[in-house]
Amino acid sequence: MGQNSSSYPQVILMGLDFAGKSTLLAKLLTGMVMETSPTVGFNAGNLELDKKTSLTLWDVGGQRGMRTNWKYYLDDCRALVFVVDSSDSTRMPEAHKALKKVLSDERLEGVPLMVLANKKDLPNCMTIREVSKKLDLRSYTDRLWEIQACSAVQGLGLQQAFISVNKMIQRS
Repeated sequence: MGQNSSSYPQVILMGLDFAGKSTLLAKLLTGMVMETSPTVGFNAGNLELDKKTSLTLWDVGGQRGMRTNWKYYLDDCRALVFVVDSSDSTRMPEAHKALKKVLSDERLEGVPLMVLANKKDLPNCMTIREVSKKLDLRSYTDRLWEIQACSAVQGLGLQQAFISVNKMIQRS
């Protein structure tokens, strides 16, 4: 999906399975919604934000068995984008635990965090305030963080989110 990935800041997309990471990446890179299946390993691509700015995005599998491998993607991480399914409140405790664990890795010290509350197009989805509270985002006082609602299927909020990610990388 991309060119030489080492020349652009590395942004890692993580989150539980079925949060919509692969759909989000496909929509960003191709503009289309693609049929996806659970990611085994990773997907990667370069996102051009403007003529001078690109980010290399790594979408890492989120199934429980894959999460032990998340640590292998952190070495050159300049920003973490944690994607949650905002229509599934029952999995928020699991998402909170997974986020807390990955952010405890010393290689992510001071690395900016963007939380994407995906699937805002679905009925009964949580607000970003509810998601923020369930993930205890206010406790992350040691890093820049933002939360944004989005819809990977509709493309809503995606471009703005990654423009914000780039700004956070520049400020960190």
